[in-house]
Amino acid sequence: MFRSKKDIVFVILAGIFITNAVVAELIGGKLIQVGPFVMSIGILPWPVVFLTTDLINEYFGEKGVKKLSFITACLIAYAFIILLLAILVPAAKGISPVNDSQFYAVFGQSMWIIAGSIIAFLVSQLIDVTVFWFFKNRTGERKIWLRTTGSTVVSQLFDSFIVLGIAFWLPGKINFDTFLSSAIIGYTFKLGIAILLTPIIYLGHHSIKKYLSEETE
Repeated sequence: MFRSKKDIVFVILAGIFITNAVVAELIGGKLIQVGPFVMSIGILPWPVVFLTTDLINEYFGEKGVKKLSFITACLIAYAFIILLLAILVPAAKGISPVNDSQFYAVFGQSMWIIAGSIIAFLVSQLIDVTVFWFFKNRTGERKIWLRTTGSTVVSQLFDSFIVLGIAFWLPGKINFDTFLSSAIIGYTFKLGIAILLTPIIYLGHHSIKKYLSEETE
């Protein structure tokens, strides 16, 4: 099944990528307050998605990221269908520890979030891969920090506003001021994490390069 170490690396990175993207959708209905700002708890797994996106970009190219992004979007849509079916099937009255209203309060919130996230996810991933290769084609193997951080800076600006706009502002769950402040604080958080992840990007890059080089020795 795994004919090379590169196959193993891709499966591991893809598994981490997909898991974090789907989990982010499932928990995204909870809003948290950071000082005077409000943002979705679903923002927490996204730094891991940034990390794996950059490593996949580095070792499997533009096509690898695009294919995985479309596969992930389809899996998020699949999760949406399963959640919808689970909501429609009534709970066993007097037996189920979670009734229909409680279940809907948690997972029903995810419906708009998933719809917004699929759009935001695909837009941001396509922008990310474009910016990443724009910088890599000009710097070669140098300045890893520039292509990883630069692609995140641009792509997450779109992601932060699109997902909150569709998931919370359009359905009237939050007003425009809250939407704007939440998008800004969410983007700032992602940007800060992206910068903090730079050493881990270098560590991951070095580890994968060393692991793959052992196959050719």
